[in-house]
Amino acid sequence: MNWMKRLFDVIFALMLVPFLLPVLVALALLVKATSKGPVLYWSDRVGKDNRIFRMPKLRSMRICTPLVATHLLQDPSTYITPIGFFLRRTSLDELPQLFSILAGDLSFVGPRPALFNQDDLVALRTERGVHHLVPGLTGWAQVNGRDELAIPIKAQFDHEYLQQRSFMFDLRIIGMTVVKVVCGEGIQH
Repeated sequence: MNWMKRLFDVIFALMLVPFLLPVLVALALLVKATSKGPVLYWSDRVGKDNRIFRMPKLRSMRICTPLVATHLLQDPSTYITPIGFFLRRTSLDELPQLFSILAGDLSFVGPRPALFNQDDLVALRTERGVHHLVPGLTGWAQVNGRDELAIPIKAQFDHEYLQQRSFMFDLRIIGMTVVKVVCGEGIQH
């Protein structure tokens, strides 16, 4: 399964990059034009076997934003850039992660990579063996609540994914992700 999953990731990412590169460039120009700071935000994330890796996103938050999960900010809307609301609602801020998929740090489907300081989520995933999976651009927890899920519930969905993972399950999750993104479901900030 691992080599098939990796092959799918590489082929699918290589198919998407030529189509999405013009969109990425246009969005990068909008990010630069609407706020100070770099176009990309590099986030330290917990990857396979709890290894820290740097994950890119189009920057949707102001450069003075504290390094915590968005839901932990007192008033997240004060930190979001003018284009950031749109990027986050449409999940277009995630486009640079196609290159993380090509690099092997991410898969299309897997547990969403925790922030380096989300010790509670990392501990629950490690306890359940989920930390051995390559994290994903989307995952079972993402399509079952995304930002709305409490950490223990998110870890439970990640464990369910570990137990049920298959190529067909991944395709189902990708399909569900497209529907959720188009409908804007499960996004808090």
